[in-house]
Amino acid sequence: MKFFASCGKGLEYLLAEELLALGCSRATATMAGVNVEGTMADAQRAVLWSRLASRVLWPLAEFECADEMALYEGAAAVRWPEHLASGDTIAVDAHVSGEALTHARYAAQRVKDAVVDTMRAATGTRPDVDVESPGLRLNLVVRKGRAVLSVDLGGGPLHRRGWRRLQGEAPLKENLAAAVLLRGGWPRVYAAGGALVDPMCGSGTLVIEGAMMAADVAPGLMRLGGFPPTLWRGFDAAGWDVLRNEALQREAAGRAALRPAFHGSDLDPHAIRAARENAAAAGVAEAIEWKVVSVAALEAPTDAPAVGLVACNPPYDARLAADPALYRALGTRLREVLPTWRASLLCGDADLAFATGLRAGKKYQLFNGAIECTLIQVDPIAPPQRERTESAPALAEGAQMVANRLRRNLRKLKAWREREGVTCYRAYDADIPEYAAAIDVYETAEPTPRLYLHVQEYAAPAEIPLDVQRRRLNELLAATREVFAVPRERIALKTRSRGKGGSKYGQFDTRGEFITVREGDVLLRVNLFDYLDTGLFLDHRPLRLRLAEEAQDARFLNLFAYTGAATVHAAVGGARQTTTVDLSSTYLEWCADNLRENGMGGTRHRLAQADAMEWLQRDTGEYDLVFCDPPTFSNSKRAQDFDVQARHVDLLRAAVARLSREGVLYFSNNFRRFRLDETAIAEFARCVEISADTIPPDFARDARIHRCWQLRRL
Repeated sequence: MKFFASCGKGLEYLLAEELLALGCSRATATMAGVNVEGTMADAQRAVLWSRLASRVLWPLAEFECADEMALYEGAAAVRWPEHLASGDTIAVDAHVSGEALTHARYAAQRVKDAVVDTMRAATGTRPDVDVESPGLRLNLVVRKGRAVLSVDLGGGPLHRRGWRRLQGEAPLKENLAAAVLLRGGWPRVYAAGGALVDPMCGSGTLVIEGAMMAADVAPGLMRLGGFPPTLWRGFDAAGWDVLRNEALQREAAGRAALRPAFHGSDLDPHAIRAARENAAAAGVAEAIEWKVVSVAALEAPTDAPAVGLVACNPPYDARLAADPALYRALGTRLREVLPTWRASLLCGDADLAFATGLRAGKKYQLFNGAIECTLIQVDPIAPPQRERTESAPALAEGAQMVANRLRRNLRKLKAWREREGVTCYRAYDADIPEYAAAIDVYETAEPTPRLYLHVQEYAAPAEIPLDVQRRRLNELLAATREVFAVPRERIALKTRSRGKGGSKYGQFDTRGEFITVREGDVLLRVNLFDYLDTGLFLDHRPLRLRLAEEAQDARFLNLFAYTGAATVHAAVGGARQTTTVDLSSTYLEWCADNLRENGMGGTRHRLAQADAMEWLQRDTGEYDLVFCDPPTFSNSKRAQDFDVQARHVDLLRAAVARLSREGVLYFSNNFRRFRLDETAIAEFARCVEISADTIPPDFARDARIHRCWQLRRL
C-alpha cells in the first residue's frame, strides 16, 4: 500500500531516509511529508520508531470534492462498520485549500456527520466525538478539488514523546530536536565515545532527545504506554504487540548501557528546574549533568572527550528578534572551550547564523512551527590554523611550464569571463600532456569572494612509473598555488590510484563543506571535496543559460536531474512550474537547497525520487521544455540498469510523448562513443544536433566533452 508520513518543512529528505532504514520499500519526499510504499507493519513500525514524522496516515478513500455535498457523499461511501466499532469514539482533523471549501472545522464536521449517519443507519448507534483521545482519529486533506481521507495510525502528533512535564516559553518540538541531532551526526558521535552539550538548553529537549536516541528508546513507547495508538479495525494489534515487545527489549539493553555523556546548561534557573523534571520523567536523569551558567562562562565537561557535539537552539522570537551579540558570544566561547568538537545550531535566520562567526560546512532551512530557521553544521568548531611560510621555493622547470600555460589561459579567457560574468570555469585541461589534470576555478558569491580550485588528475599511461606521476602532480599543484595564490585548504584534489580493475579515484574528503557560487542569475551550492563531481557540470553552462531564456511561463521537466542546476535556471527564468526527477535522495535534497538559495519553493517546484524511465511510463503530465542528460551507465538496487547507447531511443520516445505541441526537448550525454539512432528517432521526432552551440570557450580544447540535440514532436 501507499501511505503518507507528514513532517515539518525542511525535514522531508531526512524523514525519507529514516523510513527507508526502517524497512519501507520506497519513500519519496514531497512538501511537508513523504509518500511511502510499504506494508501495514512498515507503517506501524514508523508510528513506533520514527523520530522525525509528525503523523502516519493510512488512506481509506480518495474522491473528487467539488463542494461540501461531494465531501459528505464521499465520506459516507466508506463502509464505516468495517473500520469502527459501535462504542468507539472519533475525531477528525481537516486541512483544506481552494475556493470550494475554506473552513477546516466545517469540513471536519461534515466528515463527522457522514461517519455518524452511516454508523447509525448500519448499527442503530452512533459514535461519540472525543477530540483528545479518540478510538479512531481521521485525517482529511482537500486540495485542488480532491479529498483524501485517512486513518491517523499514531492517534495524534508523533512529536509528543510522553516525557515532557514542564516547558519554557518556546519549547522545541521533539521531532525538530531529533533533526538537529541527526544533522549533527549525533548517533555516530555517541558511538565513537563522544558527548553532547547544549549551552542554552531551556527545558532540555535537545539533551533529553539525544539521551533517548543514544539509549535506543523507541519514540512511541512512552507516548503510548501499553495501549495501541488506534482502535481502527484495520490495525494489526498482534503485529503491534510484536513490535512493542521488541522495542521494550531494545530499550532495556540501551538504558543499561547508557553513558553519562550529556550536559545541559542555561542562564535561567527555572528552565533548568523544568529540564531536571523532564529528564526524570524520561528516565535519563542519571546520565545528564545540568548547570545554571551563562554562555560566556561555559566550560568544557569534566574529562571531555576529543569528539562531541554541541546542539543548540539559540533564542529568537516569531519576529526573529534576537541579540546578535549573544550569537557571537556563543561562537566565540565554543571555539575557546570545545574547538575539536562539531556543532549543529538551529539559528533564527542566516544573519544570526553568520553572527556566530563559525564556519558552516552545511546549511539547511528548517521550520520551527511557522518560523523559517537556518540550521548550520560546523565540523570542527575551530579548524586548525595553517602556518604560512615566509617565501615559497622557486618552481621546478616542469612546474614553471604549467604556471606559464595557466597564465596564458587566464589572459585568453579574461575578456570572455568579464563580458559574460563567468566566475566558475575551467582554467587548464591537460594542456601539457605530461601534466594530465583538469583545473577548475570556483569563486564564491560573497561580498568578499573567495577562490577555490578543483584539481582532477587524469589516468596516466600504464608505462609511466608511479614516482614520475607523483612528481608531475606535485609540480602541477605547485604551479597552481603560485598562479592563483590560493591556500592549500581551498584546493580540492582528486587523485588517481592503481587498484583492482584499473586506475580509479582514491578516497575523498568528508568535510561536508558547501560553498555558494553564481552562474548567470542564479546561486548554486557546490561541494568540491566530498564527491567525484562537485554538483555543477561546468561544460553545460551555455545549455543551462539557454534553458533559462526559454523557460518563461513554461512547464519544465528535468530528467536525471543530478543536483538540479538546470531546474534552478528554469525556475529563476520564469518557469510556470518545474518537475525534477532523480533516483538519488541526496541529489534531490541538494536540488531543494539550490531552489531555496534562490528563494524558490512551494508546490510549483515538484521533486520526484524515481527511476526516470519508470517515471516517464507512469507520468501523464505535459511539458513545454524538457532537459534530459542521462549518465552513460548506471546500476542501482532500486532501478533497472541503464545504458544510454542501448536505451536512448526508448528514453527519448517516452520523453517526447510528454512534450506539449510546441514543446522542446534538449538531450545531452557525455559518452564519447555514443551514436544517435537517427532512423529510429525520425519516427517520432524532429532532431537537430546543436553540440557546437553548447560548448563554452573554456572547454574548447575538448569539443567532445558532451554532445547535445534539440528534439520536437512530429
